[in-house]
Amino acid sequence: MKSDRSTELWEQANRILVGGVNSPVRAFKGVGGRPFFAASGRGALVIDADGNELIDYVLSWGPLVLGHAHPRVVDAVQRAVAGGASFGIPTEAEIRLAERIAHHVPSIEKVRLVNSGTEATMSAIRLARGVTGRDLVVKVEGCYHGHVDSLLVKAGSGLTTLGAPTSPGIPAAHAQCTLTIPFNDLDAARTVFDARGGDIACIILEPVAGNMGVIPPEPGYLEGLRELTRQHESLLIFDEVMSGFRVSMGGAQERYGVTPDLTTLGKVIGGGLPVGAYGGPASLMDHLSPLGAVYQAGTLSGNPLATAAGLATLDALAEPGVFEAIEQALTTLGQGLGAIAREAGIPVFQTQVGSMGCLFFHEGPVRNYADATASDTARYARFFHGMLERGVYFAPSQFEACFTGSAHTDDVIGRTLDVARATFAELLAAD
Repeated sequence: MKSDRSTELWEQANRILVGGVNSPVRAFKGVGGRPFFAASGRGALVIDADGNELIDYVLSWGPLVLGHAHPRVVDAVQRAVAGGASFGIPTEAEIRLAERIAHHVPSIEKVRLVNSGTEATMSAIRLARGVTGRDLVVKVEGCYHGHVDSLLVKAGSGLTTLGAPTSPGIPAAHAQCTLTIPFNDLDAARTVFDARGGDIACIILEPVAGNMGVIPPEPGYLEGLRELTRQHESLLIFDEVMSGFRVSMGGAQERYGVTPDLTTLGKVIGGGLPVGAYGGPASLMDHLSPLGAVYQAGTLSGNPLATAAGLATLDALAEPGVFEAIEQALTTLGQGLGAIAREAGIPVFQTQVGSMGCLFFHEGPVRNYADATASDTARYARFFHGMLERGVYFAPSQFEACFTGSAHTDDVIGRTLDVARATFAELLAAD
């Protein structure tokens, strides 16, 4: 793959941007090498600075469920920007996007729009603390909720031991408001709530984990957390920034039939522009200012460009057959990759929920963070670079999700599987 211009840009970026990037995963530290630079995109393809066309299964880390530069989204944003990019004054589009969200997501009666998933999770936790009058938060290991101080923590020495920071710059006191438990471990959750339930404001988790690879909840897990939080009068927060409008139109809560108290959203609801949201029943949301005492604000929240892109995306996604076709594309891809891996004799474990999935280079089941991190990351790195050199872009980390969109047609999937056959043959030869 030609990369002269990307190499030049990488050198320039490292002189002015920290680590050459504005978000760490873009630096390819998980797979080695240096990143390419995107110049444009159309449909299922991203075109790099050297003119190479790559089939894209990252899709801006999930938001581009309709693919790059979808005509309806482009038209909506162009019309919006022609009328003004931001006002700091209410607009009708904010109402319409909130209505679409509430229509599809079972737990939501009222919505607050923000600018990112991080803002959404941070604000939902503040609301939970304000409503309950409690300080402690239970976080599930391996779930990522943005770079909120109190959520960048690792587990203490025992289940009921308060967390420790995983990054410099986070006061220990912030991390010590967080308890960490494993994913898919209901017994661990019971232990924490039995010991500290009266102090716990909420538990927050990705109901379908998407930041340690994709790991679905085991039967009864989400239902058990719902029962526990009700018993202890704590709130259950589903971080559906990734799973919202990906695993079903109503998110994981619709797919699994479990209703949280608060839901955070992002990615798809912005159609490629920065946006986030959190919502729940009016009885909780009305504790926010200006109605209640829990303060949260944002100058660009619900800006015309993000709401226009979000509305165009959700309306297109809700048309008959569109959502189902996007999920089927990933099913076809996953089945093909699994068959190729088996033919090569290379152990993999695959997961899929809706249009998000993962190919773990791991022999056994992956049900939590410990299982995920036992994957063969060196082999994944060779797989990643082999696919990239042949024109297919998967996430530059074993612990990220693969996404399909409406532009991933049968032809695109077929081309990807042809590339995978050559790549797996190369992996086998290297062994």
